[in-house]
Amino acid sequence: MPNIKSDQELALMRESGRLLASVFHYLDSFVQEGVSTIEINDLVESFITDELNARPASKGQYGFQYVLNSSINDVVCHGIPSPVIKLKNGDIVNIDITLEKNGFIADSSKMYMVGEVTPPAKRLVEKTYDAMWAGIRVIKPGATLGDVGHAIQSFAEANGYSVVREYCGHGIGKEMHEEPHVLHYGMKGKGLVLKEGMVFTVEPMINQGKAKVKLKKDGWTVVTSDKKLSAQWEHTIAVTQSGFEVITLRNDEIAYPL
Repeated sequence: MPNIKSDQELALMRESGRLLASVFHYLDSFVQEGVSTIEINDLVESFITDELNARPASKGQYGFQYVLNSSINDVVCHGIPSPVIKLKNGDIVNIDITLEKNGFIADSSKMYMVGEVTPPAKRLVEKTYDAMWAGIRVIKPGATLGDVGHAIQSFAEANGYSVVREYCGHGIGKEMHEEPHVLHYGMKGKGLVLKEGMVFTVEPMINQGKAKVKLKKDGWTVVTSDKKLSAQWEHTIAVTQSGFEVITLRNDEIAYPL
């Protein structure tokens, strides 16, 4: 069963989320053409540990050696930072970061568009963001996880995209991955009924082409089978008495219509 967070635990999670949001603000001017993904990784690690006095929670998790995932173009998720992979003009890249402070973890990811991006790539990035919010907006006590998945799937498919099914959101708190599994597709009224105090991620992976993906030989990197583009956004969400709270909301999103 999902771990219901107390008011005190939620306060600690808000702090982790606030710090994680600040990491992306710090990165905004750095993610650009010519930068290697390992440079982004190292910059984030230094900022989290030295400036925020926090822990990059992904490092060491399941044997992963880095503090973030960098997933470019047809990479769906779990891209590995590398000194030989440098961002190019026209790339779209997802940076996925986790941060632990005072024993509680926040998880978020953001898409960056490098230089001049083609209109189809830009549309995918923007519609994936909207798909995430379509799922977030239905979160409230009494709603179901099926409602969340249905909202995301319906929006994505109405815009001509497909939803990756092999990877999903998850509960989060003292552990990075807790119950429940949060699917980004589903049927209204089905699945776990949401209760105040639940905290989980919403992180749809939306493909330009077919939903089918494959795992590369490195055991981490997931790519689209048809080599078409994929995009992802992620937030950590708490179920509140009247609806939801986005724990990892960034300053540039304050004006976004909730």
